[in-house]
Amino acid sequence: MKPYLARIREALLQALAHDVVNTAKAAAYSGMLMFFPAVLVITTLVSQVQAGPTMVGETRAVLEQFLPPDTLDLVQTSVLSHHHHSMQLVLSAATLTLFAGLGVMLSLMEGFRRAYHLPPEDWTFWGRRGRALLLVPIALVPLALASLVVVFGHQIEVWMIDRAGHELRHMVIFFWRMVRWSVTFLTIVTVLTALYHFGTRRTEHWLWVVPGAVAGTIIWFPATLVYGWYVTSVANYTRLYGSFAAGIATLVWLYLTSFSVLLGAELNGILYWDRQNQLATHSRAREHAARISG
Repeated sequence: MKPYLARIREALLQALAHDVVNTAKAAAYSGMLMFFPAVLVITTLVSQVQAGPTMVGETRAVLEQFLPPDTLDLVQTSVLSHHHHSMQLVLSAATLTLFAGLGVMLSLMEGFRRAYHLPPEDWTFWGRRGRALLLVPIALVPLALASLVVVFGHQIEVWMIDRAGHELRHMVIFFWRMVRWSVTFLTIVTVLTALYHFGTRRTEHWLWVVPGAVAGTIIWFPATLVYGWYVTSVANYTRLYGSFAAGIATLVWLYLTSFSVLLGAELNGILYWDRQNQLATHSRAREHAARISG
């Protein structure tokens, strides 16, 4: 455990040296442009099914677990309160989501490149953008599916509680909620693993990038909870920023998210070079042994 914690500390120092602060800002800015159009597209599509209104309400409950309070109010006012949108608006929102998502991935890929100490010309101009474009659905599709699992999970939870005996009710609630949040956690880990795996030219085995994905997820969860508490109990963004408070809160949350993802990449980069150094040491030892025996 101590060596792993030491590597995380080293990753944090390396992140500061690689200017992750500004890279995370760039990713958060593009994420801000992507977030609200993406929510609009998802909720509009969900509202078309038979159980759409109920699912939109459940979606609001899921977002409440992660988003800052001011952000949730803005989402509810501008998106969730209006279930029916014109096809032109949905197409425009989908296009903006794709364009802004491309910006997010380009910023993250730049952070991944620095984490692995790769040269700037490692990707061609169009090769980098083509890969970033492919990463957008790789990230959004699993997250959307996991959100549906969490949304439907509440309905399943109510059904299980209604049919469980009085003595088992609390146990059913505990275990089912553990399952729901475990699915969310594993989905985020899976998405980050895919981003780390495909987001650099230095393609590694899937298992080698899992430590950074787990670390990034573990950092993101408490950071989100602490920031939500800070916005609710300490900070008064409305007094400072007025009508811009919700946007500022969302931007800071997206910055924390981007920073967590980039910090996980830095950890993977450190572990990668540790393995490379070990391989080089073993290779030199074998060559030395061969020369002695020869």
